[in-house]
Amino acid sequence: MPDADLSLAYDPWQAVITHRFVDGRSSSCASAPWLVAAMLDQLDVQPGNRVLEIGAGTGYNACLLAQLTGRADLVTTIDIDPDVTARARRSLTATGYGDVHVITGDGALGYPDHAPYDRLIATVSPWDIPVQWWKQLAPGGRLVAPLRWRGQGRSVAFTHTHGRLVSDSLHLCGFVYLLGEDDGELSGSITSDGLVTLHWDRDQAVDIAALHTVLDQPRVTAWSGVSLGGNESHDGLWLQLTVADPRVCRIKVHADVPPEVCDPVPGWWRMALVEGSTLAYLTSRRLETGDEARWELGAIGHGPAATELTEYLCDRIRAWAPERDQHKPMLTVYPANTPDSELAGPAIDKTHSRFVLTYRDLAS
Repeated sequence: MPDADLSLAYDPWQAVITHRFVDGRSSSCASAPWLVAAMLDQLDVQPGNRVLEIGAGTGYNACLLAQLTGRADLVTTIDIDPDVTARARRSLTATGYGDVHVITGDGALGYPDHAPYDRLIATVSPWDIPVQWWKQLAPGGRLVAPLRWRGQGRSVAFTHTHGRLVSDSLHLCGFVYLLGEDDGELSGSITSDGLVTLHWDRDQAVDIAALHTVLDQPRVTAWSGVSLGGNESHDGLWLQLTVADPRVCRIKVHADVPPEVCDPVPGWWRMALVEGSTLAYLTSRRLETGDEARWELGAIGHGPAATELTEYLCDRIRAWAPERDQHKPMLTVYPANTPDSELAGPAIDKTHSRFVLTYRDLAS
């Protein structure tokens, strides 16, 4: 990353933008080193594996893949942006990894010339798993992708088993979106200044017009009585709610929005619930308990059903909290034509596939 100093390049919580489109959107970035390591751990590359990477980035991840598989010529990396691939090719050649195949093309189509692949990793975020990825992944092969559903992003590691993709790990993350695919995530502003937006899937019953200026309506606040320490995460609540509640989505709030207008939990990913013209979202407040600061989780709602929706969200918090670290989620992805009778639970339908999230030892 010649445009970043070493302290920025290796900052564990930065994803340094390395290329942008003319409109200012980022087209490529260098993921934070901890996330690079976590996703490679999920991928579990073995010596001699044939690997396809979707999203070339700087070329750094491709050279790590070459190290893991043992031969640079077994690694293919593809990106839709010719400037990105040109830069990655230069960097790989300059550092001794010139045998990596760097392809300019639509990553959603994979690269059939070198298929089948034992390992496939996406370093851009797809909304669905494209058909060509299924076709090019060998039976028993592993696929790692930062998928999106119900407004959240998770790096999910799958094994291709009996015509399905079955996960064994999920990590919260966020990535530049995969270009060229049929993206089914929708978004729209709910404030006149455009500083608060909702993000939802196209199979969800969200009427964005009915929610315009919903934040101008009276606020209803409810508290759950559940508190977390500074090193404890609440993201598992969002994941659990996606199992059976089709109202779950994401709210994005610009930093200039004052808390008296909208006051969600800190962070980039903020969970919300939408029902008709009512919105509720997760919030928190600081509690002082001796030497340790804790944050109580609650809900803020606006609209005609705000009281019911905020109480519901607090009930879900209370149900999730006692054993929140005991239950392991599993995402199974089925082909789009799989009948309901063959699914392990309720499906989130995509274009090419059906997502089913289940929990071990947890009744939905």
